[in-house]
Amino acid sequence: MKKFLVIYGFVIAFFVLTVPSTLAQCAMCRGSVESSMGNGRNNVGVGLNTGIVYLFLMPYILVAVIGYMWYRSSKKNQQERQFVTARVQQALHHK
Repeated sequence: MKKFLVIYGFVIAFFVLTVPSTLAQCAMCRGSVESSMGNGRNNVGVGLNTGIVYLFLMPYILVAVIGYMWYRSSKKNQQERQFVTARVQQALHHK
């Protein structure tokens, strides 16, 4: 788990440090869409909208997957604790 947190920290740091370069691309994307719309093509706009939706949904999907893994691990640990408690109580009653 600690290794995962370190890797996750590096990924977040990478994205935070590269934000200024990605913000500069907004004008380029807008110009590309406007020029393609002026030429009568809408393919770039549709592709750009798909990309935006993909980038919008990925953090939510990632949080949902991590939450599910955490829930599953917690449920498994709870079952193990209940099993151990039942065995201890059973051993105490047989004495």
